[in-house]
Amino acid sequence: MLQKFLSFFIPVTIYRKKSSINSSLEVTWNNGQLVLDSKNTNYSYGSLQRILRKGLRYIGFSRIKGFKKILVLGVAGGSVIKTLTEEVGFTGKITGVEIDPLAIDIANKYFELDKISNLEIIIDDAFEFVLKTKEKYDLIIIDIFQDTAMPNFLFENFFINRINFLLNVNGFILFNTMTLSKRDKERNLEYRSRFNENYSVRMYPKVEDHNELFTIKKLA
Repeated sequence: MLQKFLSFFIPVTIYRKKSSINSSLEVTWNNGQLVLDSKNTNYSYGSLQRILRKGLRYIGFSRIKGFKKILVLGVAGGSVIKTLTEEVGFTGKITGVEIDPLAIDIANKYFELDKISNLEIIIDDAFEFVLKTKEKYDLIIIDIFQDTAMPNFLFENFFINRINFLLNVNGFILFNTMTLSKRDKERNLEYRSRFNENYSVRMYPKVEDHNELFTIKKLA
């Protein structure tokens, strides 16, 4: 394919559209790979897939493979779900929550997300979903951005406590954050302090240029 070949020299955008949630969603050939981008950052595949793959490796592929239920808050193009099923070999239930239906349409059309048999996609606001769900999970992946911004609710006590309630003992939270300023770094330090001795919290700064990962294990 000519577009794929050219992408090793210059990115080639093949789809671009605005949605009610995102000012721009773009599917682009980049270095021979299809990626999903927003206006200013990578949303799926590309650097984002590398970031979350590292987080999953920190937790341990073999450990994750033994989990039964995984919740993904913020699906976009579904790259972390592809990593879970194709690289980790996870065969349990994956629930993906995405607020933007256009992102899921793109994920299905260009990245074949709808062909993953153990995946259930729910179009909903992540905050609303965690209030309603009665399920509990072994791994909760939080990867929620609007372009480069992170919603404030992710760092508020109510949401943190609710996520902790939904997590099984010996389960993990994998939280991808962006630190573009000193205030963002201070926000992350404050976030870390919200977890007591019943949790083991690790921070991984500069996973890529501006991303900081948390892995949080529930001990009791």
